[in-house]
Amino acid sequence: MNALEYLEKRLEKEQFEKIKAIDNPKLHDFLARYIELLNPDRVFVCTDSEEDELYVRWKALYYGEERLLETPGHTVHYDSYYDQARDKANTKLLVPGGKKLPFLNTLDREEGLREIHELMKDVMKGKELFVCFFVLGPKESVFTIPAVQLTDSAYVAHSEFILYRKGYEEFKRLVRQARFLKFVHSEGELDERKTSKNLDKRRIYIDLEDETVYSVNTQYGGNTIGLKKLAFRLTIRRAVREGWLSEHMFLMRVNGPNGRKTYFTGAYPSMCGKTSTAMISWENIVGDDLAFIVPMKGEARGANVEKGVFGIIQGVNPEDDPVIWKVLHSQHEIIFSNVLVKDGKPYWNDMGVPIPDEGENHSGRWWRGKKDGEGNEIPPSHKNARFTVSLEAFPNVDLEALNAPCGVKIGGMIFGGRDKDTWPPVREAFNWKHGVVTMGAALESETTAATLGKEGVRAFNPMAILDFMSVHLGEYIDNYLKFAEKITEEPKIFAVNYFLRDEKGNWLNHKLDKAVWLKWMELRVHGDVEAIETPIGYIPKYEDLKRLFREVLGKEYSREDYEKQFTIRVPELLAKIERIERIYREQVGEVPGEFYRILGEERQRLMDARARYGDYISPFRLDV
Repeated sequence: MNALEYLEKRLEKEQFEKIKAIDNPKLHDFLARYIELLNPDRVFVCTDSEEDELYVRWKALYYGEERLLETPGHTVHYDSYYDQARDKANTKLLVPGGKKLPFLNTLDREEGLREIHELMKDVMKGKELFVCFFVLGPKESVFTIPAVQLTDSAYVAHSEFILYRKGYEEFKRLVRQARFLKFVHSEGELDERKTSKNLDKRRIYIDLEDETVYSVNTQYGGNTIGLKKLAFRLTIRRAVREGWLSEHMFLMRVNGPNGRKTYFTGAYPSMCGKTSTAMISWENIVGDDLAFIVPMKGEARGANVEKGVFGIIQGVNPEDDPVIWKVLHSQHEIIFSNVLVKDGKPYWNDMGVPIPDEGENHSGRWWRGKKDGEGNEIPPSHKNARFTVSLEAFPNVDLEALNAPCGVKIGGMIFGGRDKDTWPPVREAFNWKHGVVTMGAALESETTAATLGKEGVRAFNPMAILDFMSVHLGEYIDNYLKFAEKITEEPKIFAVNYFLRDEKGNWLNHKLDKAVWLKWMELRVHGDVEAIETPIGYIPKYEDLKRLFREVLGKEYSREDYEKQFTIRVPELLAKIERIERIYREQVGEVPGEFYRILGEERQRLMDARARYGDYISPFRLDV
């Protein structure tokens, strides 16, 4: 019996006809194999129709995975109390022989497949399997990557309908040419709250050879929404093999003089200002998380991989996040996860309005002062609580750019780190390779006391992508360096740091100053303003920033503030170079030789400047 014959025997006629309409034997083989392994009682195949999407949304409520909230279109979902974040320990890359890769969690492919298939055997007995088709990137474009998701969670399927473009018709169009990604997920056995029960058997295995992701005994979106960070590992590997970039970057439009539109991508580790930059209300968002960047007719063209936002909700408040706040209080379709609910309304930590003293949250019935089994006080919402919403709900979305088949021309690429004493607030690289090495590959983020209990520990996180890497880091950086050879117009590369402090620990920047740095970068992309050459790149002139602060934020910007922020801190910069070089030599290993050459040249420029000007160099001394 071939795959199609098996599917005809196993599926209801209506569902089988949907699969038969796609002329792709590899897809048929995949579906037959895993339907037999998972052994669901019922299979529902989702086309691109509104009816099929509505069916999934209804089933999320029917099965108790989501509940209605007071506002029409809003629902809440809860994950298990101990299933609230990505499971890094049990997320493993399956590679032949379990080959070790720096910073990555690998497992022998055969061993991993054997284990995951055992865990998944008959796991959907008594359940309904949803077969969903999506695409990463805009449809019918150079960016398009088809994907098929198998899941017994209507919540996961519902989330993906919000976050990704429907792909059933794309599978039909591409027929046997479709090089599709595959995702197999089961939430496993559920408890009385409809949350995953066997968390000790939670596994997320990524088979790089077959471009398939397996996820079992978990519901949390980061472990289960296959097309997000799980697919990201697969697309990083594909991009490196094919010579393009799959990046952990926002994509936004910065509006320049006379209606000019300039597009930027930006990579920032967690808690470094990525979302707040992408969401500045007077600029335009295209995407907040993932971007594909390809060489096209001499240009770097970028597209948002997704069409929605799976965002952290903690700290979202009307003053700092007016755009997101407005969206969350609209009647657009939104899934809230792991928040506090009282009288049908969602509440979350640090939202800037009074929070009730009791209600329901990820721990069940909640009251202020409630503690978990380990004696930890349970906050109103989990710090990783989320909202899932379409980008179309955002008043400042650039829909034309979001859906453009050829993407948008990337004018600038931003790398944002967090440190109190080293990088200036904004600077521009001398060229592509200088930016890749000294800004992207050297990216670090200082930990905060609130998150890890110890402040100021510098975490190495090149291109803010380390958690999702699927190839050797040296190979990844080599692809980045070679990307410039495929284009004639290099995007300018910038580095930002919103977290400088003075010797007393006071912040040197205001939260909204980033809006000025963005406007300056936009002007630099087009050569509208000059800049000061320093040993580490170009920095703004005081007169330009003074004008921009007045125009953008309506406030004065003093020479004293400028000097404090843009002083070149030679000892700290040299220490960073030593730190980064040591990491690459001792932990990464194989890196292109020019990587060390570029780092060495920066070191020499800093040493020469120190010999001439001293350890701390005022920008005014260099502006001659």
